[in-house]
Amino acid sequence: MSPSSHNPHNRQHDSSGEASPVALNIRHMPQSPQPNPAPATPTPHVPLTIERRLAALRRRLVREASMAIDMLEEAVEALARHDIDAARAVRRADDRVDLEEVAIEEECYEVMTLFHPFAKDFRVLAFILKVNSDIERVADHAASIAKVVTKVHNHYPPGVNPPPLPTAVVELGERVPIICHKLLRAVLDEDAEAARQIVVEDDIIDKLDRRVFDEVQEIMKQGDEHLSTGLLYARVGRELERIGDLMAGIAEDVVYLTTGEIIRHQGKRRLRAGQ
Repeated sequence: MSPSSHNPHNRQHDSSGEASPVALNIRHMPQSPQPNPAPATPTPHVPLTIERRLAALRRRLVREASMAIDMLEEAVEALARHDIDAARAVRRADDRVDLEEVAIEEECYEVMTLFHPFAKDFRVLAFILKVNSDIERVADHAASIAKVVTKVHNHYPPGVNPPPLPTAVVELGERVPIICHKLLRAVLDEDAEAARQIVVEDDIIDKLDRRVFDEVQEIMKQGDEHLSTGLLYARVGRELERIGDLMAGIAEDVVYLTTGEIIRHQGKRRLRAGQ
């Protein structure tokens, strides 16, 4: 037998020179069928409960409030340093708060439509809707303070410094952001007692606002060139006082949210009388 007959790689031929049927059958033998992979099981969509939707809304509200408080602090700092670039950054940030305010409101209406909340859930939703609007107004007041920075800067020629801020405006600029942070903590903790204290502290803000008027008069007496600056400083005092009022209003809402008690008007006067 020749060596080639034992070589498995040699093709087998018949007398006609064509490949033998045996070789063809081996080469064209069908492959074993492979099992098809099992189809992936789709993950069922589980709708969020109202509790989870409200919790997400509250977290979003806190983030919006943090943005507005940051704007306020940066506006007050820009006023103290006459920093035009910082003031412009505050005004640009106001647009982001406006967009967030609309988005939160739309989501509140969606939750109201889908779940028809009642009892505590309804109070939470009403709280978010109202506070959302108040936070947007805080951002607006911060942007107004930033505008004052630009106007005071443009009023004086290069190298001429404006008169210093009234001490009452400086104190308002320190106290009001602190109140904002206290309120944010009261909201997170649902702390009714801390919220009641913020309502009482609003009287201090009102007294400082009245002091601003007297100090601004002294600035305006220094010369006609300081008349418009004095009015702008008075405007800053009023913007800060209004933010204080908004904080007191939100604090009242925190008390209602946690206790169901409405402390506006007579209830607020009782709080102050107890101090």
